Formats: sequence, structure tokens, C-alpha cells
Amino acid sequence: MTVGAGAFVDRVGGSWLSRTNGNSEVRGQELAILRRLALASSVALFAVPIGLSFVTSPAVALPAGVATVCAAFLFSAVGSIALSRQRPDSQTTEAVIVEHHDLMLEAAFGLVLLLDPQGNVTTVGGRDRAEFLSWMRDPTGRGFIEQIHVSDRILFLQAVDVLRQGRDAFGVDLRLERSTVLGGDEQFVHVRMELTARRDGEGRLTTIVGQLRDISQDKQLREDAARKTAEAQSANDAKSSFLAAVSHELRTPLNAILGFSDILGGEYFGKLENNRQREYVGLIRQSGAHLLSVVNTMLDMSKIEAGRYELMLESFPIEDSIAACEAMLALQAKEKGLTLTSRVQRGLGEIVADQRALQQILINLVGNAIKFTDAGGAVTVDAALADGMLKLSVGDTGIGIASERLASLGQPFVQIQNDYTRRYAGTGLGLSLVKGLVALHGGSFSIASAPGEGTVITILIPFDGSAALTTQQSVDANRPVDFPPRLKHTMETNERRNEEEMNGPAKAKIA
Repeated sequence: MTVGAGAFVDRVGGSWLSRTNGNSEVRGQELAILRRLALASSVALFAVPIGLSFVTSPAVALPAGVATVCAAFLFSAVGSIALSRQRPDSQTTEAVIVEHHDLMLEAAFGLVLLLDPQGNVTTVGGRDRAEFLSWMRDPTGRGFIEQIHVSDRILFLQAVDVLRQGRDAFGVDLRLERSTVLGGDEQFVHVRMELTARRDGEGRLTTIVGQLRDISQDKQLREDAARKTAEAQSANDAKSSFLAAVSHELRTPLNAILGFSDILGGEYFGKLENNRQREYVGLIRQSGAHLLSVVNTMLDMSKIEAGRYELMLESFPIEDSIAACEAMLALQAKEKGLTLTSRVQRGLGEIVADQRALQQILINLVGNAIKFTDAGGAVTVDAALADGMLKLSVGDTGIGIASERLASLGQPFVQIQNDYTRRYAGTGLGLSLVKGLVALHGGSFSIASAPGEGTVITILIPFDGSAALTTQQSVDANRPVDFPPRLKHTMETNERRNEEEMNGPAKAKIA
């Protein structure tokens, strides 16, 4: 009878519980509760009516007792099942936390350490635990701190203190001592340790999770990169010093060659016997002048790279520099069959800049334009004021440059070479020097070109020289002076220029 009653309870209770939430394990636990309640209720069905019959008539005691027992059974069943469904949720959550905790200790990369608030290791885990422990001593307790390099221990303790003060995470680079040093191994291993704080409900630090990864290879790569950078910088400084020294040494014999060739060409100490001798003397003079120009350019480039090029700012009309450039290169343009023109904006006024540097910029740009433009072409120089900047443009109708090769222009000793341009001589320093001088003035350099259509180079320089003043370095008394020395314009010359009329029509010249 008892077995039959239990089967009846299982069948009825299972049918009811199947319509509620819960898996089979939960339903089994709840059926066990119903069985216990049903057993207790079956006993109460006899005891309660008998007890009531002592205080009332049996006709009233029997239905009242049965009703009381059934109601108590229903309330007890619902209440017990509700309480049982609350307890497993908390247990499941706790199980998940434990499972995740174990997963972190086993699957997290590197070496995972659990530390107490004082920095002592309580638990060791991590995917690479075996690899770390192969060269480490046991890190539990104070063992981990004792393996840290003496100079880095204060960093580790400071990181722990930062977490105690409220930070949730902190990272520190440490050096750990090897237990044994074999072969070419270093005594210390560089590691990165990421610390994460765990706190209780009141915010107190309970546990520190430390995750370590080996950064020895990264450290070696950074050191190699820093060493190579220092070597490259040293080589560049040595190159600049060499160029400066060689340039200074070449100037003395070159000046002698130019001077004596001028004397021979002028026939001051006797007539030359024939035209061939005069031609050879002229070639000597021309070659010496070209070599001196190259030497001067190399020296200026070495000064710019070494930060020793000193700008001498002064006020002067830009049209004077353009006119001087035309005077120097007009004959060269004429002999090649080119048209050299210049256009200066009306009322441009005086610019504040280094006149010698600006003159050198113009000569290099116009000289390059003439060099790479065939007979019948044109070279133009434009000067205008735009938004407080002097805009100088040098354009030509020459061979032009392909767009993919524009990026390499302006690098020292680089020329755009192909079958057509290979016949043009030069060191490739011209544009590099121009870019350096423009940068010293705080200006910008841009180039637009297309093969067969020509090239336009535009530079922008602050008209008042304000940007150049910010790039100037303090003058060192031991700095070598320029040779030959540059003469500044006197105050009287500047005052005379200021008195000149600057609002006349724009000038246009054709050489």
C-alpha cells in the first residue's frame, strides 16, 4: 500500500512539476520533498480528526481534520518547493564562480599568481606555469618577492600599495632571478606583471591577481633598435663632420686655382700663344668654379644637418634678390635658347629673412629649371604675398617628373635618373639644400610636375620672419664662422631702401 501511494504521488507530482520551470535533477529533488510531505500528511489524516473528536462531535471533527491536513499539505508543498528552487541558484552561481576561477588558473596565458594584500603568493597557476617554474624557485609565500631583482622590489611593493589605495589594476616591469644559469642564459629574466585587485562587498582588498609574461625578447629588440638608432645617428654626425672638414680643406686650393686661372685668362703676365691655351684656361676656371659651388653646397648641407646654420635676418626687397638671380643666370638661359622671366607683385615691400639664403634658394631653383628645360622653353619666377607668407614660385616647361618619383626629390645626393635625364650633371644636393633653408625660415616646400609638361616648385616663407626667429639657436662663441664671411647691409642702406617707393607697378623682366 505504501509503494502504491508513493507511485501515485510521483505520478501526480511529476505531472504538476513538469508544467513548471526546472530540469530533471531539480524535479527529482522536488518529488522527494512531496513524498516526505505526503507521508507526513497521511499520518496526520488519522491523528488530526481523532484529536478534534475530543473537543467536538465526530461529524464535525472528520471533515475539519481532513481539510486542515490537505491545506497544510498544499501550503507546505508550495513553500518547500519555492525555498528549494532558491537554494540551488545560489549554489549554481557559486559553482560557476569556482569553475571560472579554476579556468583562469589553468587556461590564462603566462604565469598566474594569486597574492594576498601584503604581496605574498598563495596560489600558482597559468597556462605557461611549467615553463616559468622550470627556471624559477617556488614562488609561494615570500618566495616570489625574494626572486625579484633588488632594484625592482620597491617597484613591485609600490604597485601592490597602489592597489591597496584603490586602483583596480596596475602594471610593472620586473627582473626575476634564475635559479640556475646555464650556457648563455642571462642571470635575470625580464617579465611584465599585470596586477588586478579583487575586493569584498565593502571595497576592502582581499586578493591580487598577478599575470606574468616573459618580455626578454621584446626588451632585446628595443635595445637593438636603440643601439642601431644611436649608431645611425653617430654615422650621420660623422658624415656631416667629414663633409664639413673636407669642404674647408678643399676651399683653399680651389681659391688658388680660381685666382691663378683668372690671372692667366686676363694675360696679366704675358700673352697666351694661341686660342687653345685660352680655351684650356677657361675650362680650368669653369671647372674650379663648379667644384667650389659643390663644396659650398656640401658645407651648407652639413651645417643644416648639424644644426649650425645660422640665419642672419634682415629686411630687404625680394625683387632685388630676384634681379640678382636673373643677372647671374640670364647668360646661361640665353645660351641655351630659353626665356627667363620674373613677375613681382605690386607693392610687395620688404621681407624679413636671410638674404644670402633666399638668394641661394632662388639660384638653385632657377638653375635646376634651366638645366632641365630644352631650347625654346621658358622659366618663370613669381613672387607674391598670400596670408602673411611670401609665395615664391619657379616654373619651367622642361622634362617634368613622374608623380611616383616626386617623393624622393629633395633627398641629399638623389637625382631622378632615367635614360633621358642621365645626361644632366649634378650632385643632387640642390633641392635638398633648398628644403633645408626653407625649413630654417619656418616655411614650406611643394612641387607639382608631370612628364613632358614641366615643373612648378612653390615655397612659402613667413613675410615678417617670425617663424624663423623661433627656430634660431643660441650663438655659440666657439662655433666656426662662415668662410668667406658674409657682410650685412649697413643701417644706411636699409634706411635708403625704406625711403624708396614700394607702390609702383609690378615689374616684369625678360632676360
